[in-house]
Amino acid sequence: MHLMKGLKKGLKKGIAALTVTAMAFGMAGCGGGKEDATGSSGSGSGHEDITGKIMIYTSMYNDIIENMKTELKKEFPNLDVEFFQGGTGTLQSKVAAEKDSGKLGCDILMVAEQSYALELKDQGMLHPHIFPEADKLAFEYDKEGYWYPVRALNMVLAYNPEKYKEDEVPHSMKDFAEDEKYKGELSMSDPLTSGSSYCSMVGLMDKYGDGYFTSLGKQNVTIESGSNAVAKLETGECRAAMILEESILKKREEENSSLTVIYPEDGSVPIPSPIMIIDEKYSANNNIKAAEAVQEYFLSPAGQKLIIKGWMYGVRTDMEDHPYDSKTLAEMLKNTIPVDYEKCYKQRDEIRKKFQEAVAR
Repeated sequence: MHLMKGLKKGLKKGIAALTVTAMAFGMAGCGGGKEDATGSSGSGSGHEDITGKIMIYTSMYNDIIENMKTELKKEFPNLDVEFFQGGTGTLQSKVAAEKDSGKLGCDILMVAEQSYALELKDQGMLHPHIFPEADKLAFEYDKEGYWYPVRALNMVLAYNPEKYKEDEVPHSMKDFAEDEKYKGELSMSDPLTSGSSYCSMVGLMDKYGDGYFTSLGKQNVTIESGSNAVAKLETGECRAAMILEESILKKREEENSSLTVIYPEDGSVPIPSPIMIIDEKYSANNNIKAAEAVQEYFLSPAGQKLIIKGWMYGVRTDMEDHPYDSKTLAEMLKNTIPVDYEKCYKQRDEIRKKFQEAVAR
């Protein structure tokens, strides 16, 4: 009898505890739903206090930007975020022209390569902001907070296995430039307008000498946009291309394309692309609080997932996510060709002239 009474008493306590627990979970669930409704995208940060407007100049693909707009609206429901898209060369020209008027049209810049960040910092055009998780970044960043890597592009080789056998295409950056059997059937982007191509050329020139440009010229390499190169790879008009990995991965995922990435035997060229905040003296909307919050979001795991979804590598060492059908960041970094970004900045005109004389005749 005493045992039965004890069991009944314990059972009642257990039911009561379960009821309280269920109510607590129900309240938490309601709270979570409310948070999602305000547009925090499940991140728990909820930037409802960030208001006004900011303009971002970026060299990312337009369709990636559209996806980012959707997620940014969830994260910053009361902030108007606009984008202007253009190649790094286009953005540099635009910023130079606007600077002469004393005011830029943007608040944040996200260009392809960091030598331009070095230049703008020297010109006093950037706003420093200390990112509290900078120690988790896989690439170099400005210790004073003037710029951080936000995405990593990767210059690789690519071909179409439906048109050429694997042993009929170059497997190294060296062979791409020097093996004459590929002459007249190769493609690459223009270093005079593409920041990623320019930096890749500086890395390859440092590895193989100035003669690398001469070799490219002798190969009759076609200088064209990545989209044109992709189209020619598909038709077989182009045997192989030196191209950003994202261009191939995008095609593979969206269209089930057979185009294939070749990770060069002598190393791919990873290009950490910076995000930087324009100093309030020059910024379009003088909304520094919003710019800092957006920068931190892009560098956060949630923001990095948007980058990775756009077929680019993230820059955080504490994330295992990687672009569709690619290597992981750690694997990719095992075999790379380094780039001297100080040299990219200080010798830009000289290097571009050398390339133009040797290749872009």
